[in-house]
Amino acid sequence: MTDNGQRIGDAAATLDVATHVLRHWEDVGLLKPRRLSSGHRAYDNQTIGQARMIQICQQAGLSLAEIKELARRDRGKRIALIESKRAQIAQQVSSLRLADKFLAHIAHCEHPVISECPECAALTNPGRRVGRRAAR
Repeated sequence: MTDNGQRIGDAAATLDVATHVLRHWEDVGLLKPRRLSSGHRAYDNQTIGQARMIQICQQAGLSLAEIKELARRDRGKRIALIESKRAQIAQQVSSLRLADKFLAHIAHCEHPVISECPECAALTNPGRRVGRRAAR
């Protein structure tokens, strides 16, 4: 990085994104890199940090529109949006844990049919109790 900041190609490499991604983030109003007298964009440490925050928010499942809203909303609305997204993430984590538990079980399950295994049946139908079998 020079005193003028990184050019777009170097900034993109630093962030591991394509240059068009940085241009798009600028177009939608999420980034505002400084312009040099030549018209080239200059990405200083603060702008690189903002881009990293955008990446983190995207990894958390926020859309660019939601990320933009975070910057515009008052604290209460911002917290509400964050809590809503966290609840969605918690649900996804729960679903993934159940899927992982099911896959771990079926990797070693010896029942040829899922419905014959009480644990498989319970994992595929959470409302059913493990160990309850229909009378024969």
